[in-house]
Amino acid sequence: MKILMMGTGTFAEPTFTSLLQSRHTVVGLVTNPDRPSGKGKHLEMERGIKKLATDAGLPVFQPLSINTQDAIEHLKTQFNPEIYVVAAYGQILSREVLSVPARGGINVHSSLLPKYRGAAPIAWAIYHGDTQTGVTIIRMTPRMDAGEMLGRVTEPIHPDDTGGTLEARLAAAGAKLALNVLDQIEAGTEHGTVQDMSQVTKAPKLSKEMGLVDYTRTAGQVDCQIRAFQPWPSAYTYWHRVNHEPMRLIVLRAIPDASQSTDRPSGEVVAVRPDQVSIACGQGTVVNLVSVQPSGKKPLSIADFLNGYRVQVGDKFGGEAA
Repeated sequence: MKILMMGTGTFAEPTFTSLLQSRHTVVGLVTNPDRPSGKGKHLEMERGIKKLATDAGLPVFQPLSINTQDAIEHLKTQFNPEIYVVAAYGQILSREVLSVPARGGINVHSSLLPKYRGAAPIAWAIYHGDTQTGVTIIRMTPRMDAGEMLGRVTEPIHPDDTGGTLEARLAAAGAKLALNVLDQIEAGTEHGTVQDMSQVTKAPKLSKEMGLVDYTRTAGQVDCQIRAFQPWPSAYTYWHRVNHEPMRLIVLRAIPDASQSTDRPSGEVVAVRPDQVSIACGQGTVVNLVSVQPSGKKPLSIADFLNGYRVQVGDKFGGEAA
């Protein structure tokens, strides 16, 4: 089949690579426009999925909106695909866009739909403490992640998974599943299952503000939040000391400490050892910081951090205002 790939970011790359290596004909890539990146704010170009396309000699189309008439005409005249394969593209396709290919489009979605419809299903699955997630291939409709399910595969969420490690496994699983579904579509043997609307949950887009660690949650939930928001937007906290300005820290890792309990207020330091800072969390639970990164500095283990900074029992961790 003549396939037009639509995708942005690392999750889409294994699917695109698998398509390029398959017996199908990939006619091009649609991806989001280049964006400023890094200290100098240079355009992020010729990287990731776009580089895969240019290395393969394929045309790349980067419209600001895929749903304009000019973009739709470009899809028809320059690509004329038989089907779209979409993964983490980031734009909702209109009915007119979906009508361009004779076979419509399929979407590689990183959750077990109908759970976690939306932009950030991997992060929210970890955040909520789920032990299992997966990938669902759906037939695309103009409604976000609402189409019939054509294939599903499950994947466990490990206790030490971050958003990044889980995404890598789901991306590989999604690439394999997408090829299987394409074979079924080509043979006319695909079977669609309607999603159960009563089971729908949302996975909204992440923002930097969501990374602020909420110590009123239990230690286990704090651990989930920290892991969920790696590599972006990164969990962070402010360390409040007497007679000092708050210090902003990125929290890279923290582990619930089942051996401790406390009646101290959430966010208060309850114990300090040479390699451990213990912080009170919700319901009397305690979390131990494992590694942090002060603003503008390199990541540090807690032992190394304590060599340079004096944390005391009674100090507060939390929002910018104590």
